Amino acid sequence: MKRHVLAIAAIILLALAGILAWFAWPDTAKLPVEAVAGTRPDITAPRVQTIPTVKVAKVVGWPAGTTPKAADGLKVAAFAEGLDHPRWLYRLPNGDVLVAETNSPPREGGGIQGWIMRLLMGRAGAGVPSANRITLLRDANGDGVAEQRSVFMTGLNSPFGMALLDGQLYIANTDALVRVPYRDGQTRINAKPETVVKLNPGGNHWARNVIASADGKTLFVSVGSSSNIAENGMEAEKYRANILQVWPDGHWRIYGAGLRNPVGMAINPVTGNPWTVVNERDMLGSDLAPDYLTQVEFGDHFGWPWYYWGGYRDDRVEPRNTALQEYSKRPDYALGPHVAALGLAFSGDVKLGGRFGSGAFVGEHGSWNRKPVSGYKVVYVPFAASGYPVAGAKPVDVLTGFLTADGDAMGRPVGVIGDKAGALLVADDVGNRVWRVSPAGTVATR
Repeated sequence: MKRHVLAIAAIILLALAGILAWFAWPDTAKLPVEAVAGTRPDITAPRVQTIPTVKVAKVVGWPAGTTPKAADGLKVAAFAEGLDHPRWLYRLPNGDVLVAETNSPPREGGGIQGWIMRLLMGRAGAGVPSANRITLLRDANGDGVAEQRSVFMTGLNSPFGMALLDGQLYIANTDALVRVPYRDGQTRINAKPETVVKLNPGGNHWARNVIASADGKTLFVSVGSSSNIAENGMEAEKYRANILQVWPDGHWRIYGAGLRNPVGMAINPVTGNPWTVVNERDMLGSDLAPDYLTQVEFGDHFGWPWYYWGGYRDDRVEPRNTALQEYSKRPDYALGPHVAALGLAFSGDVKLGGRFGSGAFVGEHGSWNRKPVSGYKVVYVPFAASGYPVAGAKPVDVLTGFLTADGDAMGRPVGVIGDKAGALLVADDVGNRVWRVSPAGTVATR
């Protein structure tokens, strides 16, 4: 009996030692985030980790009367509060705003690794069950605050992206692109969603986004990978790490590939092509690999899982794919390592003026495995008249102050869109708010 107790105690001690090692195995960054950002980021040698660096900001929420900090010349206020994990936003033609109150579906996997993952998600504010709901927000009097709120749709499965096309509202659930009829001004939809295309669910990267093409004939749907570097085999990644092009009649094709986790997508107003922000791979150290912003054209392959940043080989991936290296497309703009770039909106739809008049706004949800942390803010990437990022320009902070002086997270930004007046709306999923950023000195109007 004594031996049995000692054996159990030894197992518990080993498990605790393993957990301690997991949390106490940091790889500290040798470069500032800005050095790994821009059109020519500093790509250093990888520092491969067996145990990842774990450094995630603990979520504490917003104290009463506090807000994020807007850049000089801008102001910020709450557009809506008291939401349930708001992740994504979409503006309807009449100016109403849809917000997806959503989260990951229940995750599979037990044991120590599953327990640690759930612990991390809880610390980061992502452990709450998904509301599986889309809520409508209406600012009827034009004062910059949504005074009307109604439940728009329920019964969804971890919904995320939303897009209107030809009188149909498309919703990207984690396992399918679905649609329902929509008429302007509608505040509630009770119709049963029709499945357009099934999407492969499970694993990591559950969020699916959808946008309409510039010509209004097709849709682009982003589907992230199920793993970090296809460690469960490529069969588990079938039709994942892709942007799909979908026709309303349900047929589809792979439009762009090798994109580990493309989330935010938007049509570039100059080129008319889809752009996306992408979360790159983990466990190459705190300085690699940079998340990025890039244009995606039909047939592009960005290298995942074999290559990153246009041809740097990831030696962890077997079997190798040497033939792909010369065809692995280099992204247009690096946003820095592990910033978790999710939201994307272009100027034009967002009208903040001045130095924010031509470029892209990116919501950075924030790192979990970099020391020190990166992201946890909204940035702006200046674009040239050509429709591409300005050479040599670094990201400009638009909305910061999501972290306390102690490094805790009061909120975490996700989706970004322009409202009917051109202000920037920012979904804050763990702060349970939508923030509104506008030029200082202006008064909200209808």
